[in-house]
Amino acid sequence: MIPLLYGGYGLYLLFSLPALLLGLWAQTRVQSAIRKYSQVRAFAGLTGAQVARRVLDMNGLQNVSIEEVGGNLSDHYDPRTRTLRLSRDIYRSNSVAAAGVAAHEAGHAIQHRDNYGPLQLRSFMVPTVQIGSWLGPIIFMVGLFLNGTMGTQIAWFGLILFALTAVFALITLPVELDASHRAKEILATSGMIYHGEEMEGVNKVLDAAALTYVAAAIQAISTILYYAFLLMGRRRD
Repeated sequence: MIPLLYGGYGLYLLFSLPALLLGLWAQTRVQSAIRKYSQVRAFAGLTGAQVARRVLDMNGLQNVSIEEVGGNLSDHYDPRTRTLRLSRDIYRSNSVAAAGVAAHEAGHAIQHRDNYGPLQLRSFMVPTVQIGSWLGPIIFMVGLFLNGTMGTQIAWFGLILFALTAVFALITLPVELDASHRAKEILATSGMIYHGEEMEGVNKVLDAAALTYVAAAIQAISTILYYAFLLMGRRRD
């Protein structure tokens, strides 16, 4: 409903379309890279689960467990339970793509061990962001429909609350990039992945995945800017 206000869908698209197109392109790239390198068997023959276990053990993280979970690209590290969860296609596959994704998630466990600042901040923000992502737009819309200074103040409060999602997306960028850097370094020096086509495949998979986080951050920022533009236009009126 908000795009219909103060300029209609044209104004909304002006802010959001570039970010949406970047997001679609990023998703296409990551799916293409994973699809391609899921068909390339790593010479070492290790499954994603075995790669993750070796990376964790090499870094003294025998206390981190590995679980198989459902879903597509649902791989993640849970710092609360010290559990690394891999989707079935990654957990069981001995492909180059599986090795890259598994090592990346193990990289998050290493960050946790090292008290990596951005990861700690992101984990701290999760509860607040979960609330702000749905409550912020509601408060913003309520304030936008109310008249006077009070309505404007309420709308700004909702916008600030929702803006935490953009801050969260920005903090996520160094977390993901650092985990990929750690993964590439370990795979390149441990013998689990060989140089040449295999390492090239790992780089392409992880670089494409990183681009999706860049797109998400830009999308969040563009939405915040659009909402702020609506409020500033209302003040001029």
